Amino acid sequence: MYQRSAEYVCHGRLRHNDLPWQLLDKFNNQLTKVNLSTLNETHTNIPKLREGRVGGQFWAAFVPCDTQAKDAVKRTLEQIDVIHRMCEVYPNYFLLAQSVADINKSFQEKKIACLIGVEGGHSIDSSIGTLRTYYKLGVRYMTLTHSCNTPWVDNWLVDNGEEPAKSNGLSEFGKSVIGEMNRLGMILDLAHVSKKTMMDALQFSKAPLIFSHSSAFSICNHYRNVPDDVLRLVRDKKGLVMVNFFNDYVTCSKQANISSVADHFDHIKKVAGYEYVGFGGDYDGVPRVPDGLEDVSKYPDLVAELLRRGWTEAEIKAALANNLLRVFQDVERVRSELAANAANDEPIPYKEIESDCRTSYGYDIPNHAAGGQLLGRAILLLCLFYSLFM
Repeated sequence: MYQRSAEYVCHGRLRHNDLPWQLLDKFNNQLTKVNLSTLNETHTNIPKLREGRVGGQFWAAFVPCDTQAKDAVKRTLEQIDVIHRMCEVYPNYFLLAQSVADINKSFQEKKIACLIGVEGGHSIDSSIGTLRTYYKLGVRYMTLTHSCNTPWVDNWLVDNGEEPAKSNGLSEFGKSVIGEMNRLGMILDLAHVSKKTMMDALQFSKAPLIFSHSSAFSICNHYRNVPDDVLRLVRDKKGLVMVNFFNDYVTCSKQANISSVADHFDHIKKVAGYEYVGFGGDYDGVPRVPDGLEDVSKYPDLVAELLRRGWTEAEIKAALANNLLRVFQDVERVRSELAANAANDEPIPYKEIESDCRTSYGYDIPNHAAGGQLLGRAILLLCLFYSLFM
């Protein structure tokens, strides 16, 4: 049975992985100070990826919510940079992929397809121009929120009452972000968002979308998971729910095992269909993972469990890679259909982002920074007056 599972895994696997965050946290992104062939402090290294027959990773360019309205863009650019450099330093193992064609090329060359996902809308700092720049740098999906609201979209903490709703799902600017992602060919990711945001995005997106690392709410009643009515809408939209391995989202407790994770696969398959479920993982982004799924080398054991439960070869291959490839192809198709559309250049209303940390250049209001400079000069002159004459 294990040998059969390995055969299917070799077909390729695409999922969410937070190793770039570990590179920042442990090494300040200094790749000269780490060897990914010998690193053992993380869920992920090159030998573990090879043992797990991993064919592709959506590396998360993640920065925490406390960077919002501060240095989120700078920090995100640095995470995108470290992913690029990973591919350059280990060319025998990694291939930077920006399209379905690139992914298939990496499979043929038996390399690991490296895709980039930005995990959290706070990383664009409410700027569609920044979103476009990320796309040009190779970002192919963006999670609309992490665990914090942005000025234009609500996160899952709204649903459990820890945060008040700010946009009641997506604001008008949020809908513009969705439209521009469709035009660019960037996949929408709904992991971490509120249920109202899920419903809004499913309604307004012209392309299929994904939950890159979320599980089934009916199995574990956690608001990071996907309710059954949303699972059916994902099916209707031809999207994808990729199962998260974090114990707290698998069993709603600190303990979980391979069977617990397989329960989520079975449930999503039952409600939506096998065409709409995938492997999400979230390795190196969570503190607890199930027994038997300790790191990325253990994926074949989960495949073996699904086979034991009666999943077919076609269903396994779909969940491993083909479902996500289908979504990506459809996103690229929508991009082609929208190719004649002009880029959206409508900025977010200034009142929605106004703060002492922002200038108002381009908006038809006085610039706060300029006012601050004048105040500073006035204080300096006053100090000089007192020092000379008092």
